[in-house]
Amino acid sequence: MISRYVRPEMERLWSDRQKYQRWLNVELAVARVQSNHGLIPRRDFQALERGIKKIIIEGGLDSDRILELEETTKHDVIAFTSAVTERLGREGRWLHFGLTSSDIVDTALSLALKESGQYLLSQLKNLEAILEKRAHEFRDLPCLGRTHGMAAEPTAFGLKFLGWYQETQRNSARLLSALENISFGKLSGAVGCNAIVSTQMEEEVLSHLGLQREPVSTQVVPRDRHAHFVFTLSLIGCGLERIAIELRHLQRSEVSEVKEGFSKGQKGSSAMPHKRNPISSENISGCARMLRGYAGMALENVALWHERDISHSSVERVVLPDSIQLLDYTINRMTQLLTNLEVDGGRVRENLKNQSGVLGSGHILLKLVQGGMAREEAYRIVQAAALQSQGDGSKGFVERILEEKQVSRLLGYQELKRLISMEYQLREVSVIFKKTKLNKKSKSKKTR
Repeated sequence: MISRYVRPEMERLWSDRQKYQRWLNVELAVARVQSNHGLIPRRDFQALERGIKKIIIEGGLDSDRILELEETTKHDVIAFTSAVTERLGREGRWLHFGLTSSDIVDTALSLALKESGQYLLSQLKNLEAILEKRAHEFRDLPCLGRTHGMAAEPTAFGLKFLGWYQETQRNSARLLSALENISFGKLSGAVGCNAIVSTQMEEEVLSHLGLQREPVSTQVVPRDRHAHFVFTLSLIGCGLERIAIELRHLQRSEVSEVKEGFSKGQKGSSAMPHKRNPISSENISGCARMLRGYAGMALENVALWHERDISHSSVERVVLPDSIQLLDYTINRMTQLLTNLEVDGGRVRENLKNQSGVLGSGHILLKLVQGGMAREEAYRIVQAAALQSQGDGSKGFVERILEEKQVSRLLGYQELKRLISMEYQLREVSVIFKKTKLNKKSKSKKTR
């Protein structure tokens, strides 16, 4: 991932230094359990442990040296083990004893994915907090609800944020499930039958590392686990894009209900000084597209030849760190966007008012049907009055519909006004908040 989209914590987690550190940790954990079971002499293990800890204290392995060795070996793990053993004595012969490369690589990869996923989960919790805050803030602000991009019925502006809050909670639960699913390692050898490292030793090592044993592995951990993880990241990206798309629409000049924060010295356009573009929302939409692309590649990695081939390897070197780092960036950008989002309450009310009261047409239709009118006839009358009042503002919707004697016999002026009132149409909003356990008293910020 290019540096523009990588934040410091994720850059650290996916650095070569951290990768080799994880490989060393796995190698040391294996040697310790092998020593406990008598495969490695105790004295040799103690010397190996001292040597590895000394390497760690001195700053870890030299990535350049490993790359230099890989030029000759054409094998990254052999280059790694060679770089370690050249800094050890005779005890170095016990490093990587009875293991195949994927035992180390896949187990360490699960550790990296687990740590990264836990960090992403903390970022989602931050996003949940700001969505909850803004849901309360705008719970009592009526706004124009739209379907197909067209005026539909009134809704509450806070319900937008409440829906996003709920989806983010679901995505947190999905990520937690994906974390549980990816927290598996393997030390079962070249074809997965535990010919050298027994299943008991394998379980002991993996338990020490905070992982579970892959019940039936080949030379690798099955890639459906990784596909599940990356697909979950892409689904979280879809949730972020859902928010971004709505905010992009609400920022259009014709709508102008919200604006992204605009810092001192910021410029909107190189050619048009008046512009204030929705750049963060658009950026998030683009990032979500990339995340969906990564999911497709992860799915392609599930099917491997026999007990293992390496067709997945080159894909994962790019897809796994990139998708994690990009999602971290995208969550953070959305959190900042929502924190600094400006909502123009006056414009929200104006857009709602401009619909001439027709937004309650559905309620009047139902009331007429309840009064005994045939649905088709009621629909014809209500539709005609609504379209006329929108086309000619000289007379309001209620006044026009009362001109129909079939209506005036069933409904009076006050009842019609009640049916199209905000109080009536939004009477269940507080119940929705209560049922989502967000029934705190509204703490509305002053909106313009």
